[in-house]
Amino acid sequence: MGFPERAIPEKIFFKIGEVCDLVGVQAHVLRYWETEFPMLSPQKNRSGQRSYRRRDVEIALRVKELLYDDLYTIAGAKKKLQIEMRESSRLKIVHSEPSPEKENYIKEVKSPEPLPPAADYAGENLDAEEFEELESFEPAAPLEVLDDERREALNSLAAQLLELREMLKSNRTETAGSQQRKY
Repeated sequence: MGFPERAIPEKIFFKIGEVCDLVGVQAHVLRYWETEFPMLSPQKNRSGQRSYRRRDVEIALRVKELLYDDLYTIAGAKKKLQIEMRESSRLKIVHSEPSPEKENYIKEVKSPEPLPPAADYAGENLDAEEFEELESFEPAAPLEVLDDERREALNSLAAQLLELREMLKSNRTETAGSQQRKY
């Protein structure tokens, strides 16, 4: 998306006042934008306060740019933002069998070194009962040590799954919003 370059602090959640300061609008304007732009949907904590994520702040900045700088109408800005989000959130397709002309994405990984027997842990201040539990423990699957490459692959997969979840959530919000009665 063509989000404006803006220094957004490295935080997970932002309060509405912090977002107002970052975006440069008042709180009632942000709350109104939430009703008009389904993709701007901050979570609410237990006390009902809005908790904006970094992506919500980026979307609010883009909405402001479209409305104030580019002079779009609300409807026009909504369409433009939906198109931008659709284009920027295309998922990469991962084939189960990589094509022969491309690099093999599934790499052979050596089995990790087995852990030393439980008897080697006997001197770690365990009472007899704890030691018996430790000695009889057998994992359901062999324990594996993650190397940097596997950790990076898992992080990438997790990020893609989170992005997919957000897309599904915003799609549900749009569907629910279109089914509500208009007064």
